[in-house]
Amino acid sequence: MLDEFKKFISRGNVVELAVGIIIGAAFTGIVNSLVKDILMPPIGWVMGGIDFSNYFFSLSGGHYASLQDAEKAGAATINYGRFINACINFLIVSGALFLIVRQVNRLHILHRETPKTPPRQEQLLEEIRDALRAQTAGHTAAGTPPDRPS
Repeated sequence: MLDEFKKFISRGNVVELAVGIIIGAAFTGIVNSLVKDILMPPIGWVMGGIDFSNYFFSLSGGHYASLQDAEKAGAATINYGRFINACINFLIVSGALFLIVRQVNRLHILHRETPKTPPRQEQLLEEIRDALRAQTAGHTAAGTPPDRPS
C-alpha cells in the first residue's frame, strides 16, 4: 500500500493539482480584497452609499441598524447582501480565470512548433504516390497502358 501511495503521489497530475489549489486559494484572497476594498466602495457610492454586506432579513422580528448589530444580538438573519458579494466575487474570479486561460491558450498556439518533417506514414504515402506517377508517366510515354492489378 505504501508503494502504491508513493506511485500515486509522485504522478505529475497530483502535484499540478496541489499547486493549482494553493494558487487558487491565494488568488481567492486577492479577489476578495479586490471586491471588498476596491470595487464595492465605488459601487456603493454610485448607489448612494449602499453597502451590500449590510443587506439582510431578520428572522427574529427585531429591527437592527446593521448586520453587525443583529449578529451581536444573536438574531437569526438571512444575509443576502453577503450572497450578492459572493456572486460578484464569483463573476470576477471566473472572468479573470477566463482571461488567463485565454492568454495561455494563445501562447500555446503561438509557440506550437510545426513539424519540420512530415510523419513517417506521410512520407511513405508520398513515395508511393510519386512511384505510381512515375510508373504511369513511363507507360504513357511509351504508348502502353499501365499495368492494372487483376
